[in-house]
Order: sequence, then structure tokens, then C-alpha cells
Amino acid sequence: MDSGTRGGGGATVENGGGREEWKLDVKEFQLPRQTQHDHNHHRSSPFRLRKHKKQRKVAEYYKKQERLLEGFTEMETMAETGLFPGSLTEDEMKQLAKSERMAVYVSNACNLVLFGAKVYASIESRSLAVIASTLDSLLDLLSGFILWFTANAMKTPNLYHYPIGKKRMQPVGIIVFASVMATLGLQILIESGREIISKSKPEVDPVKVNWMIGIMVFVTIVKFVLMVYCRRFKNEIVRAYAQDHFFDVITNSVGLAAAVLAVKFAWWIDPTGAIIIALYTINTWAKTVIENVWSLIGRTAPPDFLAKLTYLIWNHHEQIKHIDTVRAYTFGAYYFVEVDIVLPEDMRLNEAHNIGETLQEKLEQLPEVERAFVHIDFEFTHRPEHKTMV
Repeated sequence: MDSGTRGGGGATVENGGGREEWKLDVKEFQLPRQTQHDHNHHRSSPFRLRKHKKQRKVAEYYKKQERLLEGFTEMETMAETGLFPGSLTEDEMKQLAKSERMAVYVSNACNLVLFGAKVYASIESRSLAVIASTLDSLLDLLSGFILWFTANAMKTPNLYHYPIGKKRMQPVGIIVFASVMATLGLQILIESGREIISKSKPEVDPVKVNWMIGIMVFVTIVKFVLMVYCRRFKNEIVRAYAQDHFFDVITNSVGLAAAVLAVKFAWWIDPTGAIIIALYTINTWAKTVIENVWSLIGRTAPPDFLAKLTYLIWNHHEQIKHIDTVRAYTFGAYYFVEVDIVLPEDMRLNEAHNIGETLQEKLEQLPEVERAFVHIDFEFTHRPEHKTMV
């Protein structure tokens, strides 16, 4: 991403008692307000459907611009205070990490207890949909171990073997987790199809069915509470648990409904419910795999984030004459940022170093950025420093 060269003019901002004409001012980027006359004109004009679509696109465009201006305002606040808005102190970060570990421990303990309850419900009811939900709980324990191992591995840094940390283990653990869940869905799909083809109908005891209903209702309620609890956190691993709990609420509800309806009405509702659970499993976790694969292969950041970075870099120091490159790409759950800036050719080394180092520290304060690299040059007409990848 390229930006222009700093010229003689520009937006002006008040800073103390003087005017800094070299800075961009977020106040200069205000969106025009839609008048009531324009609104009424659109309502009374012909071809309302076409106008409605056009208005929706215009509204989406302005929402994007509003989010961009909010990002510029965050950069302004960060430049003034030295901290990203809403950033946590060291003690608050430790407390948050402790809360996240507690969420993982509570989820694993509940998964273990609920798995035992669902095994009993499966034995008593012999419902294929309930068995599918029970196998899902078994894999919850396996996947919970995978995510727990990933979280603990990330807490023990080794700068010699892993010089940039182990944060890439987070999406890798989620991919393994999702792959196991999708495999379960395929197995249930095959078994349900076999039962429908063979037209096998298990015998059920009404008393045991009542026990199954009570257990499944209890499990669903507990899973719903855990989902709400884990969604309070932004940590990717804890949110993976939240997604798993939400998935369990869906599968438990479908499994319970299918088992009860199969007893009351027709036997084939039970394997049909299991097929629905299997398809939902495969679809949900396939999307999760794709999302985390994108985060590992170095996909570029969205344009609005690159624009925020450019705004922050341009306002960092008056001596930045040109922004040659602004690049941000995924490297796990966060971004790596590469910036090339142009400083005066006759600037002293210590001054150039301080500008580059403070810019790097400022970029790494952004919550989306894991690491930033700032390259300093005296001109921007040269060939790229890195070899071109095909």
C-alpha cells in the first residue's frame, strides 16, 4: 500500500499553542448528513425496489466510512496518550489471563461430568440421535485436551527454539479440534443412513425415556450457561470453547427432540435427527477450519485496517517525508506489520533510529498486531528489498 509524499500543505491541528500543518486531522474527514428532503425524495420516487437496493449500498458505504473515522479517532487518542483506547494494565492482563484459565478448567470439568450423564442417557434410551450427541461430548473431552495443551504450550516460551513465540499453536490447535469434530459428523452420517436403510427400530422403555429427557434437558441448560460465560472473553481458545458449547446446545436440543418424536410418532425421526446433527457438525467445523487456515497462510489485512496504520504512521513524526509501504498480514491469530518510511537523507543515525523504534513500539500497542517491522530509507525509487515471490 502506497501513500503520498508530505508536501507543503495538509490538514492543520491545534497542539498546545502552535499549529502542526504536517499532521492529518480526523476532524477534516467528516461525512455529509443526509437531508430530510433527500430521504423523502427517495421514498416517493419510482422504481422503489431499485432505489431501495441503491440506498442500502449507500448506507453500507457510509457505515464503513464511519468505522474508518472511528479508527482514525482511536489513532489520534493513541498518539496523544501513548496508549491504545481501552488497553489493559499489566495487573488487569494478569487477572484476565487467570479468568480465561478458569473458563477452560470449568469447561473441561463440566464436559467430563456431562459426558458421564449422557452415556447413561444413551444406554437407557438407545436413541441414535442421543448417541450422536454423546459421541460429540466424548470428542469435547478430546478437543478440550488439545486446546488445554495448546494454551499451556503457549505459556512456556523458548526463545531459542521459538524466537517469535508459540502463538501459531492457537490456530493449529483449533484446526485439529475442528477436524476431529467434522470426522465425528461424517461417522454419524454414515451410521444414521445405515439405520434408515435397514429400518431397524430399537425398543424403548417409557420410564427410561423420561430419565433421558431429564438428563438431556439438564445438559442443555448447563451448556447454555457455559456458552454465555465463555463468550465474555476475546481469547481465541476460550471462544472456541464457547462455539463448542453453542454447538452442544443445538445438538442436544435436536437430539432430544428427535428421540422424543421418534417414540411418540415415527421411528425414522430419530436417525433423521442424527443426520441433521451430523450435517450441522460438518458444516460448522469445516468453516472453522477454513477460517483458521486463512490466518496461517499470510492473508492481507482488510483495507480499513491498512488505512488506520497509514494514518498512525503519517502522524507519527514530522520528519517522515514519504510512506513507501504499509503491509499487514495474518501470522496466526494476529497481524505482522511491515512499514517502509522515508526520512531526510542528511538525518543523523540516532534521530532516524529513535523515530523508527518509537513507531514500531506504537504499532505493536495495537491489539491486532503481534509484531511490527519498520524499515527506514532516504528515497523510494529503488527496487523492492525482498525477492519477489511467484
